[in-house]
Amino acid sequence: MRIMGRPRALIAVLAACLLLAGCGSGPSQVGAAFLLGDREVTQDRVQGLIDKAVRDQPAAQQLAQQHKLDLLGREVVTQLVLHELVGRAAQREGLVVDEALVERTLAQDPLAVPVPTTGVDPSQLARQIAYRARDHREAITDQVLMQALAQKYFPRMTVTLDYTSVVSDDGGAQPKSMREKALAKAERMAAGPDAATRVIREDAASGTQTNVGERIPAVQAPDLAATVVFGALPGDVVAFQPSSEQAGWIIAVVRQRDLSTPQQAGDQSSDPSANQLVAIGMRLLQPYADDGGLKVNPRYGVWDPVAMSVAPSAAETTGFVVRGKGAQP
Repeated sequence: MRIMGRPRALIAVLAACLLLAGCGSGPSQVGAAFLLGDREVTQDRVQGLIDKAVRDQPAAQQLAQQHKLDLLGREVVTQLVLHELVGRAAQREGLVVDEALVERTLAQDPLAVPVPTTGVDPSQLARQIAYRARDHREAITDQVLMQALAQKYFPRMTVTLDYTSVVSDDGGAQPKSMREKALAKAERMAAGPDAATRVIREDAASGTQTNVGERIPAVQAPDLAATVVFGALPGDVVAFQPSSEQAGWIIAVVRQRDLSTPQQAGDQSSDPSANQLVAIGMRLLQPYADDGGLKVNPRYGVWDPVAMSVAPSAAETTGFVVRGKGAQP
């Protein structure tokens, strides 16, 4: 299956990724923004990028005037975490940066133009400012490596899971919200080797949408391949909202995660877009955060493995990953 176009086209989509992509206790070391294994990234480095952004970017100056620089701080930490993770993945996977591609993309530098102060999606504003505050070569290289990681595994990614769902808040019943219900159900499903089976069986009997043994090849669902179910390990229970446009939650236990068996694309399948490749590559970094024992300074928030970004607090993450009791570490 072809997932790479001509170099000129790839340069254009790399630029598009940079412009459009969605692409507890804290660190013990004083002054650390986050810790990953034996690597410490300091608050001074984060603050330096924030200061640079405010100095150079009118859009960042607006955030400062609105007392919203915390948004920029979380995004800077997110991008620096992803930079460390993709570096680890590249080393382990033997990925080689296409330096010629990086140079050609830099020649058209999509980050050279300041972020507009109007007309930008608010959810993308801090991300775009942070990209421009960073070293542009580094930011572009990270994107290239995430695409390379996705290209290596996308044709061979498959997960098998059992799942149930939460689609109603039960009109004021306890827990009060669907989010709370999803977390409570995830914790019940992770309580023991047979707990998920019992919960799903009970839900199926009550008419809740469930399924067992759902096998999902990435080539047949590129959008889903960028979600937490493809980054979770066997035994993990995940709870997330498949769509921001719908309120329902999926709570799933990952039974198998296969990255080695080539899969056949369906008749309606198409090559993943550049944005999808970056998102899939980012998702493949999820286990590296766990392996490295990632710890974010509470000054910035907490790491959200579902969104692969820093959230303001544990109560504001986009979902949950609960390690099942008895699962392999």
